[in-house]
Amino acid sequence: MEGESPVSNMAAPVPGRCAFFVERKKRFCKMIVGKGKRFCGEHAAMVAGSRRIVCPLDPKHTVSEDKLEKHLKKCNSREKPKPVYYVKDRNAGSDGEAETAEVSLSQRSRTELVSLLDKLKAAVRGLQCDLEEKVLSHSALQDELDNPKNGESAHKHLRQQASILAHMAALGLLAGGRCFVEFGAGRGKLSHWIHQALREEPELQLLLVERSSTRFKVDGKHVDAGAEFERLQVDIQHLDLCGVPLLREKRLPVVGVGKHLCGAATDLALRCLLENPRCGESTEPPPKRLRSGNPGSPPAGPGSPAEPWGPAVVGLTVALCCHHRCQWRHYVGKDFFRQRGLGAGHFSAFCRMSSWATCGLRPTNHNAPAHSQANQRGDEDEEHEPAEETEDVNGFLSPSEREHVGRLCKLLIDCGRVDYLQNRGFTARLSRYVGSEITLENVLLTAVPSMPADPTPTCAQAT
Repeated sequence: MEGESPVSNMAAPVPGRCAFFVERKKRFCKMIVGKGKRFCGEHAAMVAGSRRIVCPLDPKHTVSEDKLEKHLKKCNSREKPKPVYYVKDRNAGSDGEAETAEVSLSQRSRTELVSLLDKLKAAVRGLQCDLEEKVLSHSALQDELDNPKNGESAHKHLRQQASILAHMAALGLLAGGRCFVEFGAGRGKLSHWIHQALREEPELQLLLVERSSTRFKVDGKHVDAGAEFERLQVDIQHLDLCGVPLLREKRLPVVGVGKHLCGAATDLALRCLLENPRCGESTEPPPKRLRSGNPGSPPAGPGSPAEPWGPAVVGLTVALCCHHRCQWRHYVGKDFFRQRGLGAGHFSAFCRMSSWATCGLRPTNHNAPAHSQANQRGDEDEEHEPAEETEDVNGFLSPSEREHVGRLCKLLIDCGRVDYLQNRGFTARLSRYVGSEITLENVLLTAVPSMPADPTPTCAQAT
């Protein structure tokens, strides 16, 4: 470091801290040093004359040049072996269709915006998936809902979780003998309450899927709870449920759940549950099972590797949000859009306009007080990524009209998901599961098979 020196006639360093004087800051380094050492790892190498270079795996830290080879073997940024359930772009959708270049709404002419509104109104005309008001609550959370120690934010989340569990119970999904896969699990609070509601039930599995490392997870509370908890740190885009050992072991029916599964994550989760490229790989009939008494007969139980298998999905309950983060490649309702004369460009515009549903009440004047904008989302920023302010189009529609248009865009996108589920043999519905005072993102997507599912289907049957 140019201009820095380990020698200075200024005050002595703090005991236990690095003795290297940083000339630029006119003080000693404040890093804690090891026992019996004078300098921290960074400055010890400088004093010894060793040159430090940027780590080739992660430019956020440096390493001594003479120790680079050793460092690369243990660096936290090194590529780690992929788990057996990782299949790259397994649920990404087709990339054969060229993506349309995204254009900000503020860059569109008024004529283009009017044309988009006309197409939107024509597309939603006659839709058969209207939202129903269905605010429910489950007794498993009643004690916490009545607990005065819970603040307003905690109470809002509890109200949402209680309604989701009640919807699952109403559909017959909240029962033992199942594996609940929570997509976008975060801390795992939804799985926690599912376990609390079913703690007396036998054979309960909870699979928590989250792509990032999460602090303050609730999984540790259930180590000795009897249920099987497992957390998968993987992006839903690359998750192959058929490869998860926990699922393959007992092959319990699967229920997909999620609380505020943002944007494209919902489409990725639907593909993860209902699409499997292993289906139809072999046109040969399955080998006949030999009688168990025959000498040398291979095991023909559920663990047999020759047996085709896929999870039997008996339902899903997903709270939707952040439609402005959807992507055409991942979207499951492409056919639904095409049937209405719409394509990738329209989808991109409607996704951007959908943000008006949750920020439509904001004044179009960007110089308005900040608190008037922030209050529209309340505590939801901890779960949602707000749309960019550039999506506001000054002078185009009133705040209430923009909010209405945003809700139409959300409805159209969600109806494409309902259509996808119906074509897969499910009965799907959209419901407002809590009031808008709890969260502006208050739509729940639920689905159950239209016909009773075989509890142990082959992969082809499951999808």
